[in-house]
Amino acid sequence: MKNAIFNRKQLAVPYMLFLLLFVILPLLVVVYYGFTDAEGHISLANFIGFFANPRTLGTLIYSLVIAVIVTIICLCMAYPVALILAKGAYARKHAFLMVFVLPMWINFTLRITALKEILTLIEGNLALYPFINTIICMVYDFLPFMIMPLFNSLTKLDNSMLEAGADLGANRAQIFIHILLPLSIPGIISGVTMVFLPAMTNYVVLDMVYNSTYIMGSLIGSYFSSYDWNNGSLISAILLMMIGMFTILADRFTKEKEA
Repeated sequence: MKNAIFNRKQLAVPYMLFLLLFVILPLLVVVYYGFTDAEGHISLANFIGFFANPRTLGTLIYSLVIAVIVTIICLCMAYPVALILAKGAYARKHAFLMVFVLPMWINFTLRITALKEILTLIEGNLALYPFINTIICMVYDFLPFMIMPLFNSLTKLDNSMLEAGADLGANRAQIFIHILLPLSIPGIISGVTMVFLPAMTNYVVLDMVYNSTYIMGSLIGSYFSSYDWNNGSLISAILLMMIGMFTILADRFTKEKEA
């Protein structure tokens, strides 16, 4: 028995080494550069300067607005699709699901290039509607990441609970609001996490469609391009803190709902 336990621990060694070298150490480097000055001395000047600078603070707010809009649109589009696939009378639900998540398997550059050509045919000049194009590109890129967790969450729901609600006289709207929606909260939180946080920083999509919209990812890229490691790392550290806070709150909310 002891040998079996020892062997299992050994199997985790490669992953732990990978985690240490390519996750923990890079994060420590980011934190170090973010809270030190050019001479390597510990300083909060960059942190204070970030929130005192209207340009960087405006970029943060603008990124949050874009992320919120993209997340809401993805949720409104993905929930009906996931619900139909999960609770519909289809013999091959997972085959239909693959149709919606298929873009995830196609080369990223190919997908965005195809989207760029379509938008060019419709608009003529992509520079005319940067905000709308930003929303379209983000939704196109992140929609499958909202569908998958919602589908998994809705698939696990016990149909007998929905039937019990109907037997007690609840209509479809009441069943959705009081039974279906609360029980699918874990899937909603997972989908929101997978869409909201990347939507704040994914500037590569915007660059590929010649979009001038400036989000947090663009700001980080501009700092690192100019070899300003301190400010670039600081913004990365701020985003990491936001991700950590969001994850903790989402986890607590999920546990409260399950309890």
